[in-house]
Order: sequence, then C-alpha cells, then structure tokens
Amino acid sequence: MSHYKPYPAYRDSGVEWMGEVPEHWTVQPVKHLYSARLGKMVQPQSKSDDDVLVPYHRAQTVQWERIEHEQVEHMWASPSEVEVYSLEDGDLLICEGGDVCRAAIFSKFDNKPIIFQNSIHRVRPLNGNQPEWLLRLMQIVRSSGWIDVLCSKNTIVHFTSDKLASLNCPCPPLDEQQKIITALRGETSRIDALIAKKIEFIELLTKKRQALISHAVTKGLNPKAKMKDSGVEWIGEVPEHWGVSPFKWQIGRNDGGVWGTDPDGIDDTTVLRSTEQTVDGRWRLDDPAPRKLSPTEKAAALLADGDLVVTKSSGSSLHIGKTTIVTPEIAAMGCCYSNFMQRIRLKPSFQSKLAWYVMNNDIARLQFDLLSNSTTGLANLNGTMIGQMLLTVPPISEQSAIVAYLDRETARIDALIAKTQHSIDLLKKRRSALITAAVTGQIDLRGAL
Repeated sequence: MSHYKPYPAYRDSGVEWMGEVPEHWTVQPVKHLYSARLGKMVQPQSKSDDDVLVPYHRAQTVQWERIEHEQVEHMWASPSEVEVYSLEDGDLLICEGGDVCRAAIFSKFDNKPIIFQNSIHRVRPLNGNQPEWLLRLMQIVRSSGWIDVLCSKNTIVHFTSDKLASLNCPCPPLDEQQKIITALRGETSRIDALIAKKIEFIELLTKKRQALISHAVTKGLNPKAKMKDSGVEWIGEVPEHWGVSPFKWQIGRNDGGVWGTDPDGIDDTTVLRSTEQTVDGRWRLDDPAPRKLSPTEKAAALLADGDLVVTKSSGSSLHIGKTTIVTPEIAAMGCCYSNFMQRIRLKPSFQSKLAWYVMNNDIARLQFDLLSNSTTGLANLNGTMIGQMLLTVPPISEQSAIVAYLDRETARIDALIAKTQHSIDLLKKRRSALITAAVTGQIDLRGAL
C-alpha cells in the first residue's frame, strides 16, 4: 500500500486499537451514528390465531459480506412483530452470537416479509451515515482481535447491544465517507476477483491430481500394455495381467480402535483421532490426546509403520473414509487410535502407500458413498464395508513403480497448490490491511477514484 498517501495531519483518537486519525475526523459511539435492534426470539409454535409463519434470518445465514437466503428457517410471529422485525433493503445485519460481529448488508429479492432472530443486530444508519462503513468497521474489529477484548472469552461470546452501541467509530465527513467506501469497493472487488481465479486454479489442480491417481492405479504406467475388461463399470479396462479383487483379500489385519477411558489404565498413551487427520489424508499432530489404556488395550491398538488408519464415523460425510498412513515417526511415538477409526494392515502382496493413494481418491469415495449408512445424522463405515471395496491389483514390482511415480507427480502438484494458497493468504491479508488503513484514515483514498 506504499502508493497510497497519508492525510496531511493527524490527531490521537483516544481509542487504543484505532490510534491516530485524520485531524478533521471525529470519533463517536456507534449509537450516535446508527440505530440498532436485536431480533425476535425463536417462536416454534403459534400463540394466537393471528400469528403467521414467517421466514427469518439467523447468525448462520449471515456470512461476511453475503446473506445466505437459501438457508432461512421459519418461526411464528404476530402481525405487529412482523412489522417491527421486518428487514428492508440496505439493513446491515451483525451477528450478536456465534461468529460474533460477522456482518452483511441485506438485499430484498421479493415483497414477502422476512424477519430476524435475536442472534442478529439489525442496524440502520442515522443522519446520512452509510451501513457499509459500519460493515467495514466490523471487519477491522474482528481482524484486529479487538472483539476478543470487547467480548470476554471466559463465557459464551456475545456482542451485546450495549457493546455495539458503545463501540467507537471513526467518522469522516459524509461525502468523504462515501468516497472511501466507493474506492474500497473497487479495490476489494479486484482483490476478490484475483482470489477467485486462484481458488479456481487450485480446484483444477486438485481435479488433475485425482485424475492422475485414478489413471495410474487403474491403467498403470505403460500406455502400450494390453488391456482387458475389469468387469466393473466404473473401473473400465485394466492391464491384462492385473487382478481386480475386494480390498479384504489384500488385508492382513482389519480392526477398530480403543475408547481410551479405562479408569484402571496406567499408561498415558497418545490416542490418535480423526481430528488429527487432514482431509487430504495426512497427519496434523498439534495436540494429540493422551489417554489411560490398559496393557491389553495398548497392545491391541498399537500402530505400526505402514498401517492405514481410516475414519469410519464422522459428523460430515466429507470425512468418511479419510485415510492416513502411519509413518516411522508416528510408529516410534507408540501411538494408538480411537474407536471412531479402523486400522488396516496390508499383506506383503499390496503396498500400503499404494492403498493410501487409492483410499484418498475418488475411486474410494464413490464406493464409500455407496457402502456407508447413516445413523442419527452420522455417516458410518465399518471394517466389513472397507473390505468390500473393489480395487485393482498390479504385480508388486509395478506397485513400487506406480508409488514412485505418484510420489513424484503429486509432490509437484501439491507444491503448486501450496504456492497458490500462499498467494491467496497474502491477498486476504492485503485486503484486510487495506480496509483497516482506509477506515482508520491511515491512507487517503479521496483521490483514488
């Protein structure tokens, strides 16, 4: 942002997180600039014959700078409540609970009434102030961490009416406020467009990675190899000398984990959970949970180098079948695994790294979606279902070549994805810094249009 100039003169704002502001700006509490109201408590049943069923917005439907209209739910309300709590074009919605101070401007897309729950502040400007100015202020309060000071984390966090009303807001003259908003809108839109292109590029790379693995594990590396029908529609043709079999034929050990809550357990052992797995099948050992195990439990669930650990129960179907491989480092830690996971130990005839590639590919995802069942909203697999998965079986020598090829090629793609993600992170930081600098007057955007 070095190409932006500062204002000619500054003064102390008197606000810790704000610092100095342009000399001609004022600093005022939000209540002097905007009118805010909390929404209606959810009413699941009618209380009178006059009550009507109306859609309402809640904290979950208010995302940063966008409203998720398709996620609305319905509650009962009286006609007078519908009038009081109705939303209009240009209303700023700010989360009071949940992801506090997350905010977006409401746009009405039809003439039907819609109200808002008491987890949301509805904010309307006074005396010509712009709702988008307060939206930007919410982004600064959140990104700076000042919201953590305002809302103590000792209890459930709430951005109450009093806290919103008393929040100090930098106030340029109204015409200048509009110029800054317009300039910010243009700059953030350009940054958002760049981010969107990079996200699309990552999605293309991810699809390329999946296709690369799928082709290697079903067609092999020799384009001149004679092919045969696999007998499985979604696999298609495979090299003539390959086999196709249920996964269970390649498995030497297939067993579930431990609860790790034995009151008489004497050994504090690291018990790995699905939270220690990333979506792409790697380990994230930030804070593994030590638990008390009996000697029998530990012996049964002790992980060895090359074991595969599969998530078999999760609150999200996206994580079902998520698979990690036990590295020598993990094995040396003497780790066990939780009861929500399944340990797969391969026979010598099938390389565990090749199985890891298969398990984290669309080949397995397709089958897991067909094999999994649902109980109380949780997606589930078990050892039997995992064993029923069909896979191709190349000779062991070709397995080594395929693994080496995939290690090399996926590493290249992963490095490019990581580099692109890093550039996205930098753009997001630039966006946040730009908003902060503009709304607190660190840079002068009056001539940026």
